[in-house]
Amino acid sequence: MFEGNSAKIRINEVATRDGLQNESVFVETDDKVALVDKLSGLGYAKIEVTSFTSPTAIPALKDAEAVMHRIRREPGVVYTALIPNVRGGERALECRVDEFNLVMSASETHNLANLRMTRPQSLRQLGDVVAQARSANVPVNISLSCVFGCPMEGEVPQDNVLELVGKFADLGATGVTLCDTTGMAYPTQVYRICDSVAKAFPGINITGHFHNTRGMGLVNTVAAVQAGITQFDMSLGGIGGCPYAPGASGNVSTEDVVHMLQCMGYDTGVSVPGLIEAAHLLAELVGHELPAQVSRAGERLTRHSPPAGFNEIRERALARDITTK
Repeated sequence: MFEGNSAKIRINEVATRDGLQNESVFVETDDKVALVDKLSGLGYAKIEVTSFTSPTAIPALKDAEAVMHRIRREPGVVYTALIPNVRGGERALECRVDEFNLVMSASETHNLANLRMTRPQSLRQLGDVVAQARSANVPVNISLSCVFGCPMEGEVPQDNVLELVGKFADLGATGVTLCDTTGMAYPTQVYRICDSVAKAFPGINITGHFHNTRGMGLVNTVAAVQAGITQFDMSLGGIGGCPYAPGASGNVSTEDVVHMLQCMGYDTGVSVPGLIEAAHLLAELVGHELPAQVSRAGERLTRHSPPAGFNEIRERALARDITTK
């Protein structure tokens, strides 16, 4: 079942954008820069640093320019940002963003609720931003929300997903992220959709983006890997979420998924001890415990001292063997 586990899995970190924008506290610019710099040395393929959305709309990321200008750029790491429109693209280009990440939804209702636009309107706006990025030789990834279900519409037809990915390819996008925005995905569905999209669009880089709302984030990641997906968004500590899924938890936790994949023999290139250390720093910055497991429990082979009085317990147990002979 788990053949091909020598594959290289590329890890994208989204906590610094997708996660922090959902936190109630404002993380200071110096702290954001220090966090990104720490993450840059851990082996990520990509870090979504911030969003160039209006500071009024997302005050948690109002310091986007300052953060992008000040971070240390690690060779080989792609520093991406969410770009909502042409104005956001202008701001991003001034900051030398490596990639534009654009967003729309596979669900009409979710697109209207989240972006205040119909899907055709979103596609027209995306077209303008893609053209802007291509003229500056900046690659574009489009994150497609609600691929695996919409909390307001229910099931999203697979044909709708394939049609939209085709439109993105026609626009000139180099990558598409298949997003389980509200944690509605399940493994057999994930395998089917990921397999279909990857086969239909072999020239597009496909990324998986899963949430752990219903406890299936890890197994959905495995299903996507089995379907041939080799790049994934994850959130340090599991922070984040969606306002249109009441009680929804954040993205799958980076340390949990990387730890799992490495136990299974996959090469992620990311340091689990480094992730645990970074997660503890993040918990201090946001002021609460994070939902991730591995940053609390440690790696699988983490060893602990025996309980107090263990030597006496052992001696008494051995003494029983002597007296029964």
